[in-house]
Amino acid sequence: MNVLVAGGTGFIGTNLCAELRDRGHAVTALSRNPDPTSVPEGVETAMGDAQAYDSIAETVADHDAVINLVSLSPLYQPPSGTSHEEVHLQGTENLVRAAEEGGTDRFVQMSGLGVDPDAPTAFLRAKGQAEEVVRDSSLAWTIFCPSVVFGDGAEFVEFTKKLTTPYLTGLPGGGKTPFQPIWVGDLVPMLADALEDDRHIGKRYEIGGPEVLTMKRVAELAYEAEGKFLTVLPVPMALAKLGLTVAGPVPFIPFGPDQARSLKVDNTVDDNDIAAFGRTEDELRTLEEYLGLTPSSSPAHAEAV
Repeated sequence: MNVLVAGGTGFIGTNLCAELRDRGHAVTALSRNPDPTSVPEGVETAMGDAQAYDSIAETVADHDAVINLVSLSPLYQPPSGTSHEEVHLQGTENLVRAAEEGGTDRFVQMSGLGVDPDAPTAFLRAKGQAEEVVRDSSLAWTIFCPSVVFGDGAEFVEFTKKLTTPYLTGLPGGGKTPFQPIWVGDLVPMLADALEDDRHIGKRYEIGGPEVLTMKRVAELAYEAEGKFLTVLPVPMALAKLGLTVAGPVPFIPFGPDQARSLKVDNTVDDNDIAAFGRTEDELRTLEEYLGLTPSSSPAHAEAV
């Protein structure tokens, strides 16, 4: 299959491109500024901006399938001059239109947990609207809604460290937001399976990892992996919006009201759809394992909320 991975030079994209290549597919990573050295060997690159239809139409038409991974981070305010609506909604509209008009049949959309056109944050609203565009299309689509994804090059663990300092620190709301992190090495084979197996057409999958962890616990594990401990004090959300901390100065991060609201949204699954791909939670890699923490050095169970 000739597959175009939009956003293929990013964290999940490079891992997925390698997985698809290893399965024998011809893979092209689409990016606004593609660097051939940033993708796995054997993967082609193409220049195009999903927000500019004319820049992607011809490239999309040359492929049998499109996987849309183009995304802004929900953890940070969008860069100046762009927005979640432009990237997630308009970008998806353009990719779907290019696929429909170019004769591309298969379309896999990366979405997220909690997305809804009426959600409390711009990221979740735009992603929810983008899902509607995909479902209303004539394409053979599959939608993935994972919790946070971790692995080499991911931002989530580093984000928690940017919000904190070792030993004594503050976290918005005490860091009680629950997540169900999934390792990128477990997620990308499911994305590839969805592309190859027609049983996944027209399905929306909510995907989580093997354990529920609060942001507080993620921060504790990140510092534990460095041989440090962490005591967390709660920071009221009103102060978090201003990027303030209880434990002294930390580097400035673009953390605004929308990001504070996102930390009030549960990021876990009720029913984990990994079963649709023949997987069980006890087969998935935990964050502790990824960080090199053995069961003896970590709590016997994940922190639930």
